[in-house]
Amino acid sequence: MSTTKAYSRSRRMFLASLLGTAGGTAGLCALLADDKDKATRKDPYVGKRRKRRFQPMLGAGEKIRITKLETLKVQPRWLFLKVHTDAGIVGLGEPVVEGRASTVAAAVKQLETYLVGKDPRSVVHHWQAMYRHAFYRGGPVLTSAISGIDMALWDIKGKALGVPVYELLGGPTRSRVRVYAHASTPEAIRARSEEGFTAFKTGVFKHRPARIVETPGFVKRAAKRFEELREAAGDERDIGIDFHGAISPQTAKLLIKALEPYQPMFIEEPVQCQNVDVMADIARGTHLPIATGERIFTKWGFRELLEKGAASILQPDMCHAGGITEVRLIAGMAESYYAAIAPHNPLGPISLAAGIQLAGAIPNFLCQEQVHLGDGYIKQPFKVRDGYIDLPGGPGLGVELDEDALKEKIGHDWRNPQSYDADDGSVVDW
Repeated sequence: MSTTKAYSRSRRMFLASLLGTAGGTAGLCALLADDKDKATRKDPYVGKRRKRRFQPMLGAGEKIRITKLETLKVQPRWLFLKVHTDAGIVGLGEPVVEGRASTVAAAVKQLETYLVGKDPRSVVHHWQAMYRHAFYRGGPVLTSAISGIDMALWDIKGKALGVPVYELLGGPTRSRVRVYAHASTPEAIRARSEEGFTAFKTGVFKHRPARIVETPGFVKRAAKRFEELREAAGDERDIGIDFHGAISPQTAKLLIKALEPYQPMFIEEPVQCQNVDVMADIARGTHLPIATGERIFTKWGFRELLEKGAASILQPDMCHAGGITEVRLIAGMAESYYAAIAPHNPLGPISLAAGIQLAGAIPNFLCQEQVHLGDGYIKQPFKVRDGYIDLPGGPGLGVELDEDALKEKIGHDWRNPQSYDADDGSVVDW
């Protein structure tokens, strides 16, 4: 008799014995209820999502062609994309570089000439063509344009088949996705905790931009503020801290050492991300996880970080790094180096939706950044419960724009802030 059959037989005998004892029926019901509860917690297919059925919008062999690409500037600083098809399916994406929305919209318009008339379901093929059919490849603008288009093509494919994108990527690896909120004060930590968050991110506290060589007072003040955040959050919640690449290597090591007693979830961009050798040196000098990736594009950009051990948490941005197609490959590369994925996202709900779909399909996901859950932008905003968002069951990216609410939010001219040293007027990093 096989081990599985033997276990099933012994379990049946045990359940039968319960029925023959006083209170056995109640005990059996409790045991079965416990089994059901455990299965619900562990199996992402159990629960409400199993009851929802979405019919494919296209039958097998039916043709579909892209007809046009439409970009929308959406407040506060976002750029939404609609990829239209002759089948009536519209895919959503978010191609943007913060402060360069018009520039990326122009890049999308140029790519439209390649896409119109083609079947949107050949997602990876189109990614390769858009990226490689150019002598000058990559960069933030072109790759962000491709990223948003890639999201929209996956959205179309999922809607055409009636399944979420994570099903097309191999099926769910989890039933819910952890998210974190931004909070820079103890009051904000407590407020975000009341909203259901259990993980947070802050920046380096400072009265002025950091200089190349900093004073002991600068380091002490920054560490003191983080200590206050840790006290507000407690020891069972996570807090990451973002240096934004605006701290010099000379100061970064001192500041990290001062932060170590409070155990941040990660140190993000301790130095400029292009300074890979220095970042690797910093990573070797601390037990705290180093995170980076928001300003790195494609698998080729992340390769050096992994090879040199510069970061153990990668933060590719779905809107910049190459979309779902490319970030999934980056996640696979990271897994081979035992590194985790925590997608960057200071942008809108379409980007968040794409990140959640990816998180639902990869094994080495850590946490998803978000700044907006979609209220006033999508028909069913995301809900945070106990620090997590449930994996959505709708087709494609699982979101639908609230067109009526969007009417009042169309158009913006958001620009990056211009920062100068207060003492001598020189340019400082954003």
